[in-house]
Amino acid sequence: MKVGVFTVLFGKLSLEEMLDKVAKLGLGAVELGTGNYPGSPHLNVKKLLSNLQARTNLLAAIKSRGLAISGLSCHGNQVHPQKKIAKENHDIWRDTVRLAKMLNVDTVINFSGNPGSDVKSTMPNWVTCPWPGDYLEVVKYQWDKVLIPYWKEEAKFAKDHGVNIAFEMHPGFAVYNTETLLKIREACGKNVGANLDPSHLFWQGMDPLVVAKALGKAEAIFHVHAKDCRIDPQNTALNGVLDTKHYGDELNRSWIFRAVGYGHDEKWWCDFVSILRTVGYDGALSIEHEDSLMSGDEGLRKAIAVLNRAIIKEKAGQMHWA
Repeated sequence: MKVGVFTVLFGKLSLEEMLDKVAKLGLGAVELGTGNYPGSPHLNVKKLLSNLQARTNLLAAIKSRGLAISGLSCHGNQVHPQKKIAKENHDIWRDTVRLAKMLNVDTVINFSGNPGSDVKSTMPNWVTCPWPGDYLEVVKYQWDKVLIPYWKEEAKFAKDHGVNIAFEMHPGFAVYNTETLLKIREACGKNVGANLDPSHLFWQGMDPLVVAKALGKAEAIFHVHAKDCRIDPQNTALNGVLDTKHYGDELNRSWIFRAVGYGHDEKWWCDFVSILRTVGYDGALSIEHEDSLMSGDEGLRKAIAVLNRAIIKEKAGQMHWA
């Protein structure tokens, strides 16, 4: 296993400056944004697609610092009900898959996206309850008419390019939990799986250890984010976990994202790493810093310290006791 970072954190730095900083921190992998919600601060995707020398230079810059690319990320909403937005997101997704093949990267991280409630919608609609019955009709339309047809075709496109699709299970999108991840995988193909981010599971009331075990058994974990979340027990007792207040309203929110170790202790992260090894995941733990209570540099340093102690680097020895 390697500790890595989602490099949009260093979006104000040039590619070379970012790579120098990541290497100096002792990290082993970079997750690079290619557009849509993360933006593409370090890559000119169009230039890389058309220029072999540019790709060669990029890979050399990464390799020379002892780093590897854990994945390319283009989190977006390709099934947005507004056709212009959907097409923009779709085009970036397809370019990202093409670039991944050229760079010998086998994982592209994305969201499933979320359609509207019907063909006349202009905004996405995330359904969180089954009643009144209109909501079940919305879910049926979204999955049967939009999501599955779209992602069946895109899973084939990705497979033809040797790429796995790693969906981040995120509320607000159709794939947000274990059940919906496995549902889209079953419908669209075995190269559809998860970018497992514990933070989004914690605040929904899931246990990421249980989720990791289930998805691991299904061989559906393609990438992992290292991001924590703290549930405020008083605010949650008062208002529940469905919280639309701004992320900056930390005092009143039911939950906020935290740096690794500030939502759950080091023992939890050791357990998480152990479950990942048990189910055969040996890729990167890509730190995604979204802690509004500390700077990016401090949050990253603290996360690295916890994860460096938690990860298992060596192969397991022989069971001399059994």
